[in-house]
Amino acid sequence: MPFPQNTPGIDDLINLPAGEIAQLPVELLAAMQREIDAAAKQMKAVTARFSTALEVRYATRAAEARRACGKDTGTVRLADGDFTVVADLPKRVEWDQTQLAAMVERIRAAGDDPSEYVEISFKVPERAYVAWPEAIRQGFEPARTVKTGTLKIAILPQEDHA
Repeated sequence: MPFPQNTPGIDDLINLPAGEIAQLPVELLAAMQREIDAAAKQMKAVTARFSTALEVRYATRAAEARRACGKDTGTVRLADGDFTVVADLPKRVEWDQTQLAAMVERIRAAGDDPSEYVEISFKVPERAYVAWPEAIRQGFEPARTVKTGTLKIAILPQEDHA
């Protein structure tokens, strides 16, 4: 369905109040949603390509600068013409939960308080909780808080039911 020439496009959405956008015909909203999804996919691909290009240009120099500072991770600054390039390689530490649990038990067995060394948290998988007998769920209920995420709405064409 062609839309009139004065119909707002996705570039116009940033300046329109949400209430005005909400009043647009559903066909136009659906078309805009498809266009926004396509633009988002394209921007994601462009961003990935650009990030790769920056890595090609600066990763080796950044690694050398880090090595010169005696570090494997972190932020270094590189001069390139009239610009300063900030290259950050974050540290991502993961701990083996089984081995940590064993260490906590050893600390506890030695008479020390494990909370002086590690942060301890408990989690209950929601699928397991829902499958529990009612009596067990009731015991855990006071410790459970349910929060919601962000509402996502998609406009889809209806399928023929004929």
